[in-house]
This record gives sequence, structure tokens and C-alpha cells, in this order.
Amino acid sequence: MADFEKSIKELDEIVKKLEQGDLPLDEMLELFEKGVALSSACNKLLDEAEKKINILVKKDGEILKQEFKGLDE
Repeated sequence: MADFEKSIKELDEIVKKLEQGDLPLDEMLELFEKGVALSSACNKLLDEAEKKINILVKKDGEILKQEFKGLDE
């Protein structure tokens, strides 16, 4: 999860730089592209985490979604 946190921090820094608006256009576009890539990577990590946390249980022909209780519970 360290990659996720690192990416979110970097994305936050990019947003702050872009909000200042005092960068040359080519640098702003480069930062924007990097931000989009980081956002996509973070969404992918979150989707993967959700898949690991949620367990599908088949009961009476229905698929029910249950939260993963973890090893501690």
C-alpha cells in the first residue's frame, strides 16, 4: 500500500503546482499527463484492494457481497 500512498502524495503535489498556474504550458501539460497516469494507477490499486476485501458468497442462488473480516477477527 506504500505505492498507493506515495502516488497520492505525488498527485497532491502535482495538483498544487497546477493550481498555482505560473508554469509554462508545456510543463503544465506534462504534469497533467503524469497526474492522469497516477490517478489511473491509484484507481487500479483501489479496485484490486476492494476485490481482495470483498468476498462473494453464493446463497440460495443469489450472490451476496460480504466484507472481508480479516485474520484478526
